[in-house]
Amino acid sequence: MCRRRNGNSRITETKGRRTAGGIVLRKIARTTLPDGTYANLRDWVDFVRLPEEAREECRRDRQGLPDRDPGARAVIRAVTDWLGRAQDESRSSDGGFARDYSLLTGWNESYPETSGYIVPTLLAEADFQQDERLVERARHCLDWLVAIQMDNGGFQGGTVSQKPRIAVTFNTGQILIGLAAGARYWNDARYMNAMHAAARFLRDSQDSDGAWRQHATPFAKEGDKTYETHVSWGLFEAERIAPGHGYAQAGLAQVGWALSRQSANGWFADNDLQDSLRPLTHTIGYALRGVIEAYRLSRDPVFLDSACRTADALIRVTELDGRIPGHLDSGWFAAAPYTCLTGTSQIAVCWFMLGRELGRDDYVDAARRANAYVRRTISVEGAPDRRGGVKGSFPVSGVYGQYQYLNWAAKFTLDAQRMELLLAETAG
Repeated sequence: MCRRRNGNSRITETKGRRTAGGIVLRKIARTTLPDGTYANLRDWVDFVRLPEEAREECRRDRQGLPDRDPGARAVIRAVTDWLGRAQDESRSSDGGFARDYSLLTGWNESYPETSGYIVPTLLAEADFQQDERLVERARHCLDWLVAIQMDNGGFQGGTVSQKPRIAVTFNTGQILIGLAAGARYWNDARYMNAMHAAARFLRDSQDSDGAWRQHATPFAKEGDKTYETHVSWGLFEAERIAPGHGYAQAGLAQVGWALSRQSANGWFADNDLQDSLRPLTHTIGYALRGVIEAYRLSRDPVFLDSACRTADALIRVTELDGRIPGHLDSGWFAAAPYTCLTGTSQIAVCWFMLGRELGRDDYVDAARRANAYVRRTISVEGAPDRRGGVKGSFPVSGVYGQYQYLNWAAKFTLDAQRMELLLAETAG
């Protein structure tokens, strides 16, 4: 069933008044649809008011997960091309990557946060695909990010023109990952200086318990955010390039704080943008990756144990076809009827990393199943704005990134699919 859209995009009727159009649509529904086709008439009215492109995708998803798996190589090519289109078609035309392609409104403007961590993915794919154009795309993006960095070293939250325009911890940490990759790749003083400025901003704004609270995002619910372990990863990358500035210590302190929010069953509290009682797999994936990166840097077995507890719990909730529920409660029970494809790909990356580190086949098997699930939702043919795009949710009418193809979903899917190929080549 196509769900009613939430927030600003939700279609509603004037309260207490039935519009003429709504009456006509109800008459059509009563005379043309068999009983039970839609849960209620409002759902049907909302569906027929969608643009045809959205209705088409909604109908397709309502039929279930496609049987055809296009394979990792075809998906990598298509997703790489889609990211290039997201940069070219960004409404702000600035070198960043459009936040999304919406089936309702078209291409969005650039999103600094996710543009930042798309950079290392493009640089890696430039090497794998032997495509110098991807290097130029990464550099174009980095030049834009350096130009919009704030005087205090931080970066704004939201899309490029979204208000309020204030420095935000999380967004700065994600862009730091890209700046560090650029500094390493080009050894360019501009990227190195921007990297240091962003890392100092994070290091110097940290609270004594390791958490960040001074520069919270205005676009999420107030409160502590455990998934900012993914910010710590940015500091670890800066430490690898420029050790001795306290970047690693700051990042490890935050991950240590995050572990205090972890239950014995591996679940993290305070780990969602809006609802900490039923976090998204997207933010679970963020938290898990940050803990793994803390282990990679420090080799402290405490971090490895923490990561494995979360990773093991996620295996237990994953279905045979690779489906992971989009939200999971504190008992690791499904808390949403849809799948968050971004989170599925992030978790697959984490399983691949742990499987390689520990030689555990169960992690690798779970990652492959999750990858196959995501691949089956991706069109590698058809309309160019959708071809290679990764939906926020499956079905596309799910609440997360509703009716949107997200640039960060594409990034993490590209990473996960590439990891699968690399692991297969190593095993071969």
